[in-house]
Amino acid sequence: MQSHHDFMGLCLDEAARAAAYGEVPVGALVVLAGDVIGRGFNLRETTGDPTAHAEMVALREAARTVGHWRVLDATLYVTLEPCVMCSGALVNARIRTLVYGCADAKAGAVESLYAVPTDARLNHRLEVVAGVRADECAEMLRSFFRRRRGGAGPQGRPLWRGGRVV
Repeated sequence: MQSHHDFMGLCLDEAARAAAYGEVPVGALVVLAGDVIGRGFNLRETTGDPTAHAEMVALREAARTVGHWRVLDATLYVTLEPCVMCSGALVNARIRTLVYGCADAKAGAVESLYAVPTDARLNHRLEVVAGVRADECAEMLRSFFRRRRGGAGPQGRPLWRGGRVV
């Protein structure tokens, strides 16, 4: 049986595929009873689809695999903390467990900004495991944006101008 660490490694492989397409490197898997039933990486730029986040791509494939919109008893792995849209989709799909790598201070809707998957007001809640291979996940994102922006400032930190990273 593979561990959270192993499955996150597969997510990192998916994230690398996203980067190869020029997409933000986020990768996701849906696992049921030890088998990968859905996988995905960001495809927003490639498809022009604002909903083509890695989690949504993997979740759609998983739903097709099980033949139903409820993906019961499954675990979704993703390299970056899900946004509001993706967190809501996980609740709606009845995913049992969410395992993610690094936090997203700007858009994270699991713990950073909101707590959608654990909100007691909703009809379903997920178990959440955060921080699996977080350093590797975060470094993949930092490296991607550093390359995209053409380098970095002192000590490898992003260059800031006018209150934003350039």
